[in-house]
Amino acid sequence: MSDIRFDYESAFSRNIGWITRQEQDILESKRIAIAGLGGVGGSHLLTLTRLGVGAFHIADLDVFELANFNRQAGATISHLNKPKVDVLAEMALDINPNLDIKRFPQGVNEDNLSEFLTAVDVYVDGLDFFAFKARKAVFNACYERGIPAVTAAPVGMGTALLCFMPGRMSFEDYFQWEGCSETEQALRFLLGLVPSRFHERYLVDPSHIDLVGRKAPSTAMGCELCAGVTATEVLKILLQRGRVYPAPYVQQFDAFTNRFKRTWLLGGNRNPIQKLKLFLIRNR
Repeated sequence: MSDIRFDYESAFSRNIGWITRQEQDILESKRIAIAGLGGVGGSHLLTLTRLGVGAFHIADLDVFELANFNRQAGATISHLNKPKVDVLAEMALDINPNLDIKRFPQGVNEDNLSEFLTAVDVYVDGLDFFAFKARKAVFNACYERGIPAVTAAPVGMGTALLCFMPGRMSFEDYFQWEGCSETEQALRFLLGLVPSRFHERYLVDPSHIDLVGRKAPSTAMGCELCAGVTATEVLKILLQRGRVYPAPYVQQFDAFTNRFKRTWLLGGNRNPIQKLKLFLIRNR
């Protein structure tokens, strides 16, 4: 094994056909920032690395624990109590040792946000569902800098995709978080991500969803679906090929119910139907 030399062209040659060799070169020249390397973030990093993206900024302040094992890339016995940012960086470098990968082991915060987004072509959201303050700060900064930002949520055994493009609807305009409590932000985030709520048809024990206690069930299937749709969206943005549906479009696919829906949610959470749904959920 020590005699094997890495060769970028050979390693990613099976991408060619779906993309051209010239497009593969473009991907190698791009830099993606990923905040959060847990349920979806780790899978995002490895999928985009296998796509041939050449540079990353990755941020996470947590270590792996047993509760991560059902869904998180990098969650293994040998990685218990090790920093996620280091484990995932080494896994990505094991795929492409030529990667330019910068680690932010304190997570993303006010002090390092500018550096985290410097020279970045696309931001991919891997933050924990309940990381409201950090998520708002990163998406606002991306909007101000003209950086496309993609978020995909693993909801049940499916995924929901939202893309925020420069000059289009912003994260705040869509979700309407300003002045809201964290519980209200959680409600608005969830309903804004999955207005069709396919997952409710097979949720067998709702008691495990605790927005106040910041806890909710998640599956590996949902996380891997997120990585697939996100990498495809990133590819379209970076290569400027294929249609991107920016917010207020939200796209949902649920593997358990075999349903797909693309919704044009005019006004985001200001939409009258969304306001009614939020009212009904609050008063259950």
